[in-house]
Amino acid sequence: MTSIAPLFVPTPGAPELLIIVGVAILLFGAQKIPKLARSIGESTGEFKKGQAKVEQELEEYRNDTATAAPDVETETATETQS
Repeated sequence: MTSIAPLFVPTPGAPELLIIVGVAILLFGAQKIPKLARSIGESTGEFKKGQAKVEQELEEYRNDTATAAPDVETETATETQS
């Protein structure tokens, strides 16, 4: 039996979002929602900073290895001519 993966994942509409917000208010209380949203925003910002730092380090590593690696075609050509 094969499973067919959907071409797209449906996004929640307005009624679903209202239900999610209502459940969040019931679970956390109206006073804690702004604190929760703030901490989620700060966490997202820290994650993006870390992601950018890792991408920058990978790019530097690629540049360093590209300049340090010898040109294989040139080495092969000189070896065959000798």
